[in-house]
Amino acid sequence: MDRKLLDILVCPASRQPLALLDRAGLDALNAAIAAGSVKRDDGNAQTEALREALVTHDRKRVYRVDDGIPVLLVEDGIATGQVADFPKA
Repeated sequence: MDRKLLDILVCPASRQPLALLDRAGLDALNAAIAAGSVKRDDGNAQTEALREALVTHDRKRVYRVDDGIPVLLVEDGIATGQVADFPKA
């Protein structure tokens, strides 16, 4: 993902800055997705594993990145609170 773009992106809900989700966070999220326990904010299940994602500064919300394009729709956000072993930092 382009560093210049990443520097200006913010969460559409909280307006917090976004950063690339680290490997530990991505692995924990994908394990929960594989177990069928992750829902997006629109109430639908997230069924596909994420290859790349952005996370808010407080690490409470994740947005997927599809083919290098961030999907910053509030309804497509994923609350990290539903992932039991999601790393805090």
